Amino acid sequence: MSKTGTKARTKTETKVDRPRLHKVLLFNDDFTPRDFVVEVLKAVFRMNESQALSVMITAHKKGLCVVGVFARDIAETKAARGTEAGASRGYPLRFDTEPEE
Repeated sequence: MSKTGTKARTKTETKVDRPRLHKVLLFNDDFTPRDFVVEVLKAVFRMNESQALSVMITAHKKGLCVVGVFARDIAETKAARGTEAGASRGYPLRFDTEPEE
């Protein structure tokens, strides 16, 4: 019989956390036409007509609506594009982001 020593090897794995997601919020205002809001939602957030109408109506009734949840940089880019689309036409349309809980 041979005498060989065995050592237990431990393997250490590093766990990488997923990036924190951010919500894009649509704020209601009394000046931006509803049709324009729907067009922005369709163009920037790639919603179909019924989804865009539903989000717009929710924001209108509640004052605020979550449009979508994305990685931080994507959420900020989409919010900025939506807000800029309104500003380019002279409307106070506003999108913003906040971290998801």
